[in-house]
This record gives sequence, structure tokens and C-alpha cells, in this order.
Amino acid sequence: MKLVAYFSRLILRKPNRLVRKYGPKLYSHGDEELIIRDFFEDRKNGFFVDVGANHYRVDSTTFYLENFLGWSGLAVDGVGDFEAGYLGNRKNTRFFCFCVSDRSGASVDFYVTEKNYMRRSSLRKSWAKKYGRSHRTRIPTIRLDDLLEREGIQRIDFLSMDVELGEQAALAGFDIEKYSPALVCVEMHKEVRQQISEYFSKHGYVLLEKYKDLDPANSYFIPLR
Repeated sequence: MKLVAYFSRLILRKPNRLVRKYGPKLYSHGDEELIIRDFFEDRKNGFFVDVGANHYRVDSTTFYLENFLGWSGLAVDGVGDFEAGYLGNRKNTRFFCFCVSDRSGASVDFYVTEKNYMRRSSLRKSWAKKYGRSHRTRIPTIRLDDLLEREGIQRIDFLSMDVELGEQAALAGFDIEKYSPALVCVEMHKEVRQQISEYFSKHGYVLLEKYKDLDPANSYFIPLR
């Protein structure tokens, strides 16, 4: 009954202002795709970094940017199986299997749900367990700064980060003032919400309020000009 009620609400819900402007989203989990398009005004040929990128297309915040607007970028995920999809379908995206963290050169336990069509994985076993049986693997860690320097990246237009409670450590290894992304989309679980907000405030970024009502899962930050 709960599922019936949920889908009934979806059907009856009026289109939001971005759906009316752009049409329904095509690839992202929620309306992230529409928010990003609106912020950049469908600008072409930008550069993104997608941390916790997951599947090359399903629930992707960056597939539309590359496929329709000619963007390029880096995609990073702890599930190496996703690499084949990027190699075959995302020619302008370089995929890397790492745990983005506050240090490079280590290795960590990583838990991936066995029914990975749900696309769930985390550094925390308890988190993955919520979505069914999982298996443990070991993956290398890297600081985002080290990866960006190694790949010769000098600018970022859009940064997406969705690493299931690992955001604090991932941000600790990123010099946001150096790369100064114009827009950051980061998932805000309540367990780490305060620490993430403090990070952005410390580095001169502010919450972009105009999209707050459209995306309850993520927050969007922009540099304070």
C-alpha cells in the first residue's frame, strides 16, 4: 500500500518549474540534471568531475552534459565493473576505480551490494547492508587533488559528489579554492551534513537556495563572489 501511495503521489504531482522549462529529466535519479542544465544555461563544452559516478547512464548527473552538450570530464567510482560502460559509451569521460579520500596510496574495504542493479556501494558495511547482501572488496584510495594533478586538470566547471557518507574525507583531499568549480552538487546525509556545510563555508562557498525545493537529497554550492 505504501508503494501504491508513493507512485500515486508521483503521478499526481504537478511538474515543477524546470520540468515545464526543459521537459522531464532523462537520466539523473531526481531533477539534478535539470538543475545543472538550468544553472549553466545549457552551456556547451564544459568540464566535470563526477565522484561516486556509478553507472555511465542510469541515475547519472553528467550523462546529459556529455551526450547532448559536448562536455568532458573524469568519473570516479569504487566499483570497477562500471568501467566497461564508460569505455563503450562515454568517449569524453575518463573513468577511474578509486576511493576518493583524504590520502593516497592506501587501500580500504569497500562493500558492494550483490544485486548491484540497485547501484549501491559504500565504505560502511552497515550502509550497504540496508540494501541487501553485499560482498567486500579492497580498492585503492586517492586524494582528488592527486588525481587531478596526475591527469593534468586545471579547471572544473561542475563537481558532483555522491559517496554515501564518505563526502567529508573526499572533500578533505580537494583544494576547492584552487580549482574553483562554478557549481558543486553534493549528497547531504544527515550524519555528515554539518561537516560538509562547514567545509564549504570555510572555503568561501555558499548554498544555492534557488533549487532547494527541487532536490531534497542534494545541496548545491557556488563560490561567494
